[in-house]
Amino acid sequence: MNAIVTQMIILFILVVVGYIISKKKMMDADFDRKLSVFVINVACPCLILSSVMGDTLPDKHFIIPLLIVGFATYVILIGAGFLLPHYLPIKATDRGIYSFMLAFGNVGFIGYPIVASIFGANAVFYASILNFPSTLLIFVFGTLFISGDQGKMKFKWDTLYCPAMIASYLSILIVATGWIPPKVISTPLTLLGNMTVPSALLIIGSSIAQIPIRRMLGTSNIYITAILRLFAIPLLILYLSRLCHVEPTIANINVILAAMPVASYGTLFCIQYEKGETIMAQGTFITTLLSVLTIPLLTLFL
Repeated sequence: MNAIVTQMIILFILVVVGYIISKKKMMDADFDRKLSVFVINVACPCLILSSVMGDTLPDKHFIIPLLIVGFATYVILIGAGFLLPHYLPIKATDRGIYSFMLAFGNVGFIGYPIVASIFGANAVFYASILNFPSTLLIFVFGTLFISGDQGKMKFKWDTLYCPAMIASYLSILIVATGWIPPKVISTPLTLLGNMTVPSALLIIGSSIAQIPIRRMLGTSNIYITAILRLFAIPLLILYLSRLCHVEPTIANINVILAAMPVASYGTLFCIQYEKGETIMAQGTFITTLLSVLTIPLLTLFL
């Protein structure tokens, strides 16, 4: 438990650093927007590719079952994202922001280190395959949630060919074929991919710094969303996993991934579309803070 709490605190410190350097005028809204474009289009695709470029690959026979579990999980998460905001006292134009917060957790940025802390380094391989649906769907449904309200969303086919999606396709191909790329390819991708986590967390901190601290405490809707995101929905997924007799280790890893705080991409997308930045920053801040307690607590149910 100490390792889990420590990891959460370390990541939260990076958000604080982003807050401080923004207050010192070393980051601003224009810098955040440019850095977010870099993270989405360069650093994150490299992180996706580097996650399957280690010396050892998972058994390819587990790919299909893991993908089935992963996609089934996101049917539940995205379904909750569409449905639950209608029962909250929020403006219709803000429902997409809350939908995103319920549907997508910080799997790639925080999920892998937490899974390694709880289940060991080998479990990251399972987490990376379970995360393929997240990578696919966050650039499809995630952008749809942020760019417009749920009643007027239009699917943009070009999201299927964005850099992160292309990286996802290549990653699945690498795992399926068992090809281990040479160091001259994997090392540059790993170095660029390693920029994703600190850059995204610094952007979150900088976004928080541009909002009065009193407003960061959020509203009752933010806290209800946080409870659903961090605890209630993961417990539902755990119950359904046991009901369907999913292999225990896979089920437990999947539940932990489903219990992550709001995805950092939410802030990046809000900056990109210039919409809902305050609500998303509040949700990201509150869920990241509370996850220091809820993730260790959730492990007790496993």
